[in-house]
Parts: sequence; structure tokens; C-alpha cells
Amino acid sequence: MSAQAQMRALLDQLMGTARDGDETRQRVKFTDDRVCKSHLLDCCPHDILAGTRMDLGECTKIHDLALRADYEIASKERDLFFELDAMDHLESFIAECDRRTELAKKRLAETQEEISAEVSAKAEKVHELNEEIGKLLAKAEQLGAEGNVDESQKILMEVEKVRAKKKEAEEEYRNSMPASSFQQQKLRVCEVCSAYLGLHDNDRRLADHFGGKLHLGFIQIREKLDQLRKTVAEKQEKRNQDRLRRREEREREERLSRRSGSRTRDRRRSRSRDRRRRRSRSTSRERRKSSRSWSRDRHRRHRSRSRSHSRGHRRASRDRSAKYK
Repeated sequence: MSAQAQMRALLDQLMGTARDGDETRQRVKFTDDRVCKSHLLDCCPHDILAGTRMDLGECTKIHDLALRADYEIASKERDLFFELDAMDHLESFIAECDRRTELAKKRLAETQEEISAEVSAKAEKVHELNEEIGKLLAKAEQLGAEGNVDESQKILMEVEKVRAKKKEAEEEYRNSMPASSFQQQKLRVCEVCSAYLGLHDNDRRLADHFGGKLHLGFIQIREKLDQLRKTVAEKQEKRNQDRLRRREEREREERLSRRSGSRTRDRRRSRSRDRRRRRSRSTSRERRKSSRSWSRDRHRRHRSRSRSHSRGHRRASRDRSAKYK
């Protein structure tokens, strides 16, 4: 990559797709399904394993450092939950890698000469010491490259101790099986990257493997997957708690609304009862007034009839008296 291309990539990574007002680039958003979410989170295996023996080639989805910058800016303001997509991607990739590892182990078990459990355990011990030497040498080389010579020398001293243990383990392994069988190259499969390791690999071969881009790339992918699983679990728990809190708030508001509505209905019923009572009292008063008025009228009519009867009786008495005179 030329210096100019490197500068453009750096600007894209820092400022995003809008850095130079290019509307064509801005048509594809980082939220687009065509964009690789693992790339946005800097964990796509196509990027990590590029240039290794297991180079996966170009990813089928869009990789763009400017889109990653856009995502990083947006993710500070809201949770986009792209970790779930990336986790699914890496889980699928690692599952396929583990499947290849198991198949490789099965092929080795079928092709290599059967040996006793004791011999197998001794061979496993040699493999473990080989791995330890390889990892220590890779670490020593890294420290030396960083200028930390003293620490690098300490690691190399540890390597010498492990080499002595390995020599003893190899001697025990050699003495436990026939010479013809020992001459065969015994292999094992690396649990991290599924590459083959020889029982008798020298230190240089081991250091190249454990410090190589392929092995370290798989370590990076597996560690990133563990981190994503933890992040997704935490975010899902937070989402569940937020959802539960919102539901409780909604139910509380509904209860308050029902209570308020009940009180309103109670007030309405109370006012209705009051109106009925007032109408009832008014009707009763009217009835009492009407009854009293009717009673008074009847009493007056009775008194009038009584007076008329008395006057008639007195006139009749006077008439009879006058007749006899």
C-alpha cells in the first residue's frame, strides 16, 4: 500500500465516510445488512487471518474503515447491539474450526500405530513440554524485539530448564516403546488453530508455530469471542431489567388510571344519588303540600256543608214553629 493510500485509510478510520463530503460513500451506512458487523468491531476472521496458511480470502460483506469510524461515533450515543451479530459470526467460525480439529484427531487415531495408555501418556508429556518451550521462545523473541533484553534473557533461562525436562521425558518415552515405532513421526493437533505439531519438532519450529500469525490470530479470535459473549450477556440482562422496569411502570400507571377512573365513577354515582335524593325530597315535599292542600280543601268543603246543613235545619225549625202558632 502506498503512503497516500495509507494516509487515506488513516483519515477514514479517524473521521468516517463524511470526511470529504463524498455522497457516494455515504450512501452505504454502517447499519446496512451488507456491512460486516464483525469488521466494525475489529474481529472479522477474514481480516485477522489474512496472509496466513488459513487465509479466508475477501469477506462477502463490506469492509470499510470509514464505516467502522462512523459506528464507533454512533455507538457512543446509543447501543446498537452489533455484538450479537459479531458473536454469532465468530461462534460459527470457531465451531467449524473445532470440527476440523476433531476430524484431524480422528484421522490421526486411525492412521497412527496403536500404543499403550502408558506410552500415550508419556508422548503427551513430551508434547506439553514442546508447547511450553515454543510459547516461551515466542515470548522471548517478542521481548527482545521490544528492547527488553533482561526479561528476554530470563525467559531463555526458563527455556533451558524446560528443555532439560523435555529431554528426560523423551528418554522415558523412547524406553517405553520399540525403536522402530519411535522412529515414526508422532503428530498431534493444536487445540487452538487445528495445525499439526510433531512430537519431535525442534525449538525453531515450535517457536514459529506458537509465535506465528496463524496461532496468535486464533487466540485473538477466541478471546474476542469470550469477550463478546460476556458483553452480550450483560447487555441482555440490562435490557431485560429495563423491559421489566418499563412493564412495572406501565402496570403501575394502569392501576393509578383505574383507581382514578373508579374515583371518578364513584363521584359521578355519588352526584347521581344526590340528585335522586334531591328529586325525591322535592317530590315528597310536593306530595305533602298537595296532600295538605287537599286536606284543607276537603275540610273547608266539609265545614261549608255542615254550615249549610245547620242553616237549613234552623230554617226548618223556624218554619215549623211559625206553622203551629
